[in-house]
Formats: sequence, structure tokens, C-alpha cells
Amino acid sequence: MNYTEILATLGQASAFDLFRLRAAIDRVLDQPGWMAAVQARLAPGANIEYFDAQANRAVKGQLLEMRRKQAVVLDPETRRRWLISYAAINLDGADVDIREQVPHGLSRQSVAVGDVVGFVDREHRQRGGRILRLNDKTVTLQVGPQRWRVAYGLLHRVVESGAGDGDLAELGVADARAEIVIEPEDRG
Repeated sequence: MNYTEILATLGQASAFDLFRLRAAIDRVLDQPGWMAAVQARLAPGANIEYFDAQANRAVKGQLLEMRRKQAVVLDPETRRRWLISYAAINLDGADVDIREQVPHGLSRQSVAVGDVVGFVDREHRQRGGRILRLNDKTVTLQVGPQRWRVAYGLLHRVVESGAGDGDLAELGVADARAEIVIEPEDRG
């Protein structure tokens, strides 16, 4: 599927049209045939990959239990158990990245929690940080000891930052944008 074209079309739809489309997709995914097809290819104990919509990235886990409509998955890093939809399981190893052509900056679909990205602060200094949370219009970044909320359009990919573990260095990429509004996240 060409997700770039689909996202461009969805960007022209009304909120009501999007809501109707989501309801139709949910009805199709709730049909027993879809779930049975996925369940037939799985067995408890299997290592799987699934898409975490909140973090916008693929996550690895171990299938612990198959329930009627959802699977119980163990996150090997945190040892936490999650209930996920069978539709979220990536059986065929599909590429989960949506490469949207954005004129400036990055989009919500092109970044994931844990990615390292850069931006230019109010003093026109390059900064780099690790994404902690994806918000509607901004990302929350950990930049050294501070957290920043930065608009998606002001972000750029970081190829090499020279940062060590837990210590993100300032970056040396030039950006000619004149007016930039970036605010440290309010912790209150």
C-alpha cells in the first residue's frame, strides 16, 4: 500500500469522514475470520513483533496466551504483560515505517518513541534529544537534563550526534529558519 497517498487523501477528509472510516475498519477487523487467520499462524511461546500505535513503532514480544479477541504478550525488556489486538501482530515482517513526504521537518508518522532527532533552539543553537512522547502537535524530547516540547515541523533526522549513553551532545547542523518557537516542557 502507498501510505503517502492514503495519508494525503485522509488529510483532505472531514473529521466525520475519518470517524466513519475508523468505525468501518474496526468492524472489519472484529470479524472472526481475521482473528482466526492470525491465530492459525501462532502458538503460545512464539516470539512475535507487533505495532504499538502509541509509540508509533514495532515492538518485539513473546506470545503468552491467545484469547478470543486479543493476545497476551510479554515485553522481554520490562517483563510487563500487554493485551494486544491480533491485527497488530506483524506476521509477515512488513515495514511499519510510513514515509510521508513532508516539505519541512518531520511528521508524527515518521518518528517513534526512542528516536534521536535534532532541532534549532531559540538562540539558533542545534540541539539533539531522544523522543520520550508523541503528542498531537509536538514531541517531548529529553535534551540533556531538560525536557523540551518541539513541533514536528522543526525536527530533523540526526545521522551522527557523537553522544554517549544518556548524554546527548549539541549538534552541528546549520538551519536558516529565522523564526522558531520552542518552549521547554512545563513540569507543573
